[in-house]
Amino acid sequence: MRFKRKKTEDATQASVKEIAQPQKNKKKKWIIIGVVILLLATAGFGVSKAVNKFAPNSKVLKSLVKTLPLVENKLDGEEEGRINIVLLGMRGKGVTGGGTLADTIMVASIKIQKNSEGKDIYKVSMVSIPRDLYVTMPGTTSNMKINTVYHYGEEKGKGQGMEAMKQILQDITGQPMHYAVEINFAGFKQIVDALGGVEVNLKEKFIEPIQFHEQKVCDGANGGVFTVKSGEFQNKIDHRGKVVAQYPLCYNKNEECGGVFTVPAGVSILDGEKALCYVRARVTSSDFDRARRQQEVIEQLKQKALSKGVLTNFGTVKELFDAVSGNLNTDMELWEMQRFFDLYKKMGDNVEIIHKGLDNSEEGLLYSHEGDERGYILMPRGDTYDRIRELFANII
Repeated sequence: MRFKRKKTEDATQASVKEIAQPQKNKKKKWIIIGVVILLLATAGFGVSKAVNKFAPNSKVLKSLVKTLPLVENKLDGEEEGRINIVLLGMRGKGVTGGGTLADTIMVASIKIQKNSEGKDIYKVSMVSIPRDLYVTMPGTTSNMKINTVYHYGEEKGKGQGMEAMKQILQDITGQPMHYAVEINFAGFKQIVDALGGVEVNLKEKFIEPIQFHEQKVCDGANGGVFTVKSGEFQNKIDHRGKVVAQYPLCYNKNEECGGVFTVPAGVSILDGEKALCYVRARVTSSDFDRARRQQEVIEQLKQKALSKGVLTNFGTVKELFDAVSGNLNTDMELWEMQRFFDLYKKMGDNVEIIHKGLDNSEEGLLYSHEGDERGYILMPRGDTYDRIRELFANII
């Protein structure tokens, strides 16, 4: 009986061992899975520190999951065949002199469609929006120039400026604005310098003698910056039209672009500093000429980036973003950037690029107005956005 009991005990222990083994294996399996997740998270953390600098809305771990094989992800607008991106340029947050006023506003659209052979073909349009376009601030009855929309959005809360610009551009164009990218002046200069400068070939000398050589009432007594006397004065006139006071005018002691900015005729290579002045200059020419120069420079930067292999490797693209991380911001997540890069590679040479600007010529979509307290502003012809929306609907 003792033998039988011993045998029974051994059998019971064996049975318990057999039952426990799968539990142990199961536990081991979850430990391994946990380690893998931890490794992914650790790897992702290194990426996130860089990515979050220029993409604070990016959920890195979520992005890592979306980049795993067999996970099919589509960009906003991709299923519908058109993706719209807002491109903004400004001095930069915290920079004096209107740091969050949008100096450059563009809408880039990517259209994807299939030809008769079932092959994807692509069209890309870039439309410049003039900064003096008069609009109504989203969610309010307040009217202002479109270049101030970002500023007032940011006053409501961090990140609201980008959303406000997307909303107003959606109202104007009749198209959903899926994504936005903003870059400040410092970031633009860094990119131009990293790519070896920008080449311009001018038939005649380019000069901007006014915009960067501005005169204001001297403020040296208050520790200001307008301290270099110009020899001219601003008159104060009373209700009878009589001059009752004169105030001396001064130039800024730290004038941008050398005060009077020039580019000689012929071929010139502009570094980041000069290229920025070239694409900002507008007072002597016009905002529309400036938009044309901006699009030409962007196209050349793209071509230089291709020739140097920057746009052929996502890792290199990310390194470039890292270099300007404090000066660039986007609402894209990491996986969406990767998806854009994949689409870009698929495009190859099979892409048509259309450059367009809204203008106030007789055939244009805008008209200019000045002479009241609003100063110089641009309005849509017919005082509706109908013709602008038609342009955006049919441009690609």
